[in-house]
Amino acid sequence: MMHVLKCLAATLGVGLLAAPLAACQDPSATSVRTAALVRTAVVQPRDVRASVTLTGAVQARFQADLSFRVSGRVVERLVEVGGHVQAGDVLARLDPTEQQADVDATTAALASAEAQLRIARTSFERQKALVANGFTTRTAFDQAQEDLRTAEASLETGQAQLGTAKDALGYTELRADAAGLITARHLEVGQVVQAAQPVFTLAHDGDREVVFDVAETIFFEELDGDHISLKLVSSPDVSASGHVREVSPALDPKGSSVRVKVAIENPPAAMTLGSAVAGTARSNPSAQIAVPWTALSAKGLKPAVWLVDQPSKTVSLRPVAVAGYEADSVLIKSGLAPGDRIVIDGGKLLSSGQPVTFDGGRS
Repeated sequence: MMHVLKCLAATLGVGLLAAPLAACQDPSATSVRTAALVRTAVVQPRDVRASVTLTGAVQARFQADLSFRVSGRVVERLVEVGGHVQAGDVLARLDPTEQQADVDATTAALASAEAQLRIARTSFERQKALVANGFTTRTAFDQAQEDLRTAEASLETGQAQLGTAKDALGYTELRADAAGLITARHLEVGQVVQAAQPVFTLAHDGDREVVFDVAETIFFEELDGDHISLKLVSSPDVSASGHVREVSPALDPKGSSVRVKVAIENPPAAMTLGSAVAGTARSNPSAQIAVPWTALSAKGLKPAVWLVDQPSKTVSLRPVAVAGYEADSVLIKSGLAPGDRIVIDGGKLLSSGQPVTFDGGRS
């Protein structure tokens, strides 16, 4: 009896050890990966136009810093900042005492030169008559002629000096060189100013433009011409069109920006000097693929999307290059082709090669 039980136990032990081995070798026992239910979409390119909006300030196309041509003490100031002036209007006056004294001195010197000329001319005419009759020497005649020429030159010098003195007297009044608006003032009554020291800034009437300081990277984009849409920041209903008139060739070393001037076409009255204006430029339309935010995943440190293989209905992670971001989508620059089917929802738990189920439409 004991012999029979030992044989039965040995038989059962061998059977229990053989069962797992048989199960490992049985192909039917291999686990099957479960297909995931996802939403998909077939990507197609569409025309995309990027836009850039910056803020600038309205300025006059022509403006000038006005200054006196002579030095002196300011005795009168006739305009304030914001005042409108016409060409020739007096803006300020200097004390003319010094310049008036120069005029008086040169006037007296001119009168003396005129008297010397009359004497020299009379002497020359007398010597001319005497030399013709042989009653004087040739030397005396030549000296009279030289004195006449010297007197004439002295008179011309005196006339030029008087003109210069009168001009200096006129320069004690600072006049506007054109009609426009005073935008800056740098003098007070009683102040002593130097010649060529800017004291007023005059913005000429006429053309208006908006000045923008833009980052140099904006020039990497292919803009749609030079057309710019302009809107008043304080009142967006006030709008106008403009075109790029000037791009500075130099880069601002402080802000690494480039100054761009946009001429305003038919500027509204509300776009006054100094107003803040938002300018919008648009790029040329380009065909790009847009996918929903939910479709974007990552492969390492690079963006990627789950691409569906149509025949096998399995997914793989495809790296993509992002061209830009919109409110509800991501623009893909490369990595996808028109007609590719991608996972737009349900891709968080997917793994490469995993089968998926989806309908045959967009999603």
